Amino acid sequence: MSDGAATGAVSSGALISLRGISRHYAAGDALVRALDEVTLEIQAGEFVAIMGQSGSGKTTLMNILGCLDRPTAGNYSIHGEEITTLDRDGRARLRSRTFGFIYQRYNLLESATAQENVELPAIYAGLAKGERGAKAAALLDKLGLGERLGNRPSALSGGQQQRVAVARALVNDPAIVLADEPTGALDSKSGAEVMELLRQLNAEGRTVIVITHDEKVAGHARRQIHISDGKIIKDTGCDTQGAASGSKLPREEVGEGGPVDEMQEAVKMAVRALRVNKFRTILTLLGIIIGVASVVAMLAIGDGSKQKVLDQITAMGTNILMIRPGAPGVRPSSSISTLTSDDATAIAELPNVRAVVPERSGSYTVRYGQIDASVSVNGTNHQMSLVNDWDVVEGSGLTEMDVKRMAPVAVIGQTVKKNFFPNGENPIGKTLLVKNIPFEIIGVLEGKGASPMGSDRDNVVFVPLTTGTVRLFGRSYLSGITAQAVDMAKIEQTEKEITALLMERHKTEDFAVRNSASFIQMATDTQNTLKVLLGAVAAISLLVGGIGVMNIMLVSVTERTREIGVRMATGACTRDILLQFVTEAVVVCVTGGLVGVALGVGIALGANALGTRAILSLPPILMAFTCAVSTGLLFGYLPARKAAHMDPVTALASE
Repeated sequence: MSDGAATGAVSSGALISLRGISRHYAAGDALVRALDEVTLEIQAGEFVAIMGQSGSGKTTLMNILGCLDRPTAGNYSIHGEEITTLDRDGRARLRSRTFGFIYQRYNLLESATAQENVELPAIYAGLAKGERGAKAAALLDKLGLGERLGNRPSALSGGQQQRVAVARALVNDPAIVLADEPTGALDSKSGAEVMELLRQLNAEGRTVIVITHDEKVAGHARRQIHISDGKIIKDTGCDTQGAASGSKLPREEVGEGGPVDEMQEAVKMAVRALRVNKFRTILTLLGIIIGVASVVAMLAIGDGSKQKVLDQITAMGTNILMIRPGAPGVRPSSSISTLTSDDATAIAELPNVRAVVPERSGSYTVRYGQIDASVSVNGTNHQMSLVNDWDVVEGSGLTEMDVKRMAPVAVIGQTVKKNFFPNGENPIGKTLLVKNIPFEIIGVLEGKGASPMGSDRDNVVFVPLTTGTVRLFGRSYLSGITAQAVDMAKIEQTEKEITALLMERHKTEDFAVRNSASFIQMATDTQNTLKVLLGAVAAISLLVGGIGVMNIMLVSVTERTREIGVRMATGACTRDILLQFVTEAVVVCVTGGLVGVALGVGIALGANALGTRAILSLPPILMAFTCAVSTGLLFGYLPARKAAHMDPVTALASE
């Protein structure tokens, strides 16, 4: 083949050569011979009419001539190139550079403008955007549609639509124009105009092949071929004048459009297709939006919950050791009497211990005036504020002298202050009754909020342990001991020393020792598990959205079967169709992902405003968005593959 849009003298060989071409179909047990050993040559520049009644085989012959179908047997060559050995993409490339198709029903894309319809073959030929736009506009202007470039097919008359189809057939400057019943859907005036256009195209050097059953239409051609029952029964013979100098030959050229231009056009066509059924697209978007928003919001809330628990544990100090009564694995309880104040005194003497707080707690009804409330009463010592990092904001804290003198004094939490002094009365110096025993309030602690277990840490009254043991608790065992280490690096060694000390004193392991690091690890593991569960629920939402994408794409492929056939006829390869439909799925998921991220961030910010801690970070947001795009690729691929492997003839015949 010659390079470029070759013109010049035609070689002695035929432009189109068919040798013994047969096309058989299986219809149940019967064999239908649509074409039966057809042999035919057409010279470059001829104007040929192939005639026959319905079912004669003329449309099958056109499909084979146009490389839309493959023969069952025989050989077919174009300008010396054997066609029957080409794969589907090879035939698509040949259609793009060699053929222009004109159909009875126009086969225009309803969602595209007249200019966009004309540009379609040029897109698949790889022409740059500017070049194909200029060519499409020039062709439409030449055909009298210069003012209709932006009109969609529904806004054009039948004759105008057929002119758009003619312009589309010419945009790649094909050597061969195949017209299938080009006047069948037109009135007589429009039909005559179309035939005059075909005559002009032939005069310009193009080979024109018209498929028709109308004698008047066939009369415009210089050569008539009659076909019946899959065989040629009459041929008026080759028109040698049509094969004269100046006839166009097939060309081999590669367009200048690059991958970026190709991708831009795929996105443009995807958006256009999705806008056709806006309601269905919105519903599909909603599934992706909900999935992505769920992932972003739930992971943010999970991270917030985790950080809140860690902050609460850290507030107690990272160099804290907690000794609780009962053997390891036994749930701690104030009724287990295995720890004593002497144990606390002994622990205080260990080398890496800065301070020790023995504790005994219980829930009691506390009264002030006419107000009663159930409050946690905790017997402790003067080092409680230091070890627990819990400052006194009003009055003073417990002193060592208070503990030694068994003073009836108390330091209260913020919840106790609010409950018993709701009108803002200064509680310092006031007397609370605990089990009808008076305790003078000497201080108010700062607010601590909820504990890792969810209880209110501020609903507490602290009294000297000695006072509580004698006047409230009775027996002198402890609910627990909290020790603060001097050197955090040696905390594990200190934990071992405490364990050894208590084993020596108790002769049995009836206690449990844990450092704050182990609590932090336990809380982290628990919160991570919760976060995974939240993420799994959100991921299921995203999966459901992905199934919705697959559903819309499968429906879209079914509804647009004819469009797929048109794209293939105008030169679309398997890759082009695959790219088109995958791009549509990705556009849905990218759009849904962006909106979902925005919604998820909004939900997280709203949760923060309402008091539920949520921490937004970039990795979960990127993960959610990436999953959305991956969902589009994954769930869009199968429908796209189905579309890409359709048979062009079957697709074009679809209603």
